[in-house]
Amino acid sequence: MTLKGKVALVTGAAQGIGRGIALRLAKDGADIAIVDINTDKMVDVAAEIEDLGRKATTFKADVSNRAEVHAAVDHAEKTLGGFDIMVNNAGIAQVDPIADVTPEDVDLILKINIQGVLWGIQAAAAKFKALGHNGKIINASSIAGHDGFEMLGVYSATKFAVRALTQAAAKEYASDGITVNAYCPGIVGTDMWVEIDKRFSEMTGAPIGETYDKYVGGIALGRAQTPDDVAALVSYLAGPDSDYITGQAIITDGGIVYR
Repeated sequence: MTLKGKVALVTGAAQGIGRGIALRLAKDGADIAIVDINTDKMVDVAAEIEDLGRKATTFKADVSNRAEVHAAVDHAEKTLGGFDIMVNNAGIAQVDPIADVTPEDVDLILKINIQGVLWGIQAAAAKFKALGHNGKIINASSIAGHDGFEMLGVYSATKFAVRALTQAAAKEYASDGITVNAYCPGIVGTDMWVEIDKRFSEMTGAPIGETYDKYVGGIALGRAQTPDDVAALVSYLAGPDSDYITGQAIITDGGIVYR
């Protein structure tokens, strides 16, 4: 229970990696603010957290909207009685060759994957400072934030940008006792990868599942990643054992990208 007495907010927490993170932080003792655009699934995750004996609250917000992200942080603090950990997890993927990317594609993914993280950093840091204590900000990057992947060029660019924001924010907020780090998952068996695989199939003619299997086949540890694998790293970054770590984008991929 290393997070006992802490309050954490997780964006994109209604499913997939975000849900896994929210549940792990709750198991480790934190009360959780679940932020997403999917109201029904948020309610289900809140019930799971309450079954673990922790408090949970939900807040519908589009992370590309700065005012909504700030409102979500205010809601978490007022409803759960504090605010200690911000996990900027929400994001989307796009699969397209660079030649086919449209302005609309770029606008959407930049707003969610980059601006969503930026607004989360701003809102969390402001709240920590207003409350007069240190805090943890943890951002979702990717192995695609370390290596650019074909057909995922713009997505990769957004995840490189998250690393840059993480480093800059770590430097700017260090004097306030706020650490800022990122986690970089690999091939995780979630709905996002189902959509990525489907899109690769549409573009290349590969059978459904072949692209996913190809990437999983390249993992040194021999299996696909689970949300729990990612959540274990996030829990560490949220807890006291990582107090001397900041500005890092840590790869958790089972052995695909090596740095």
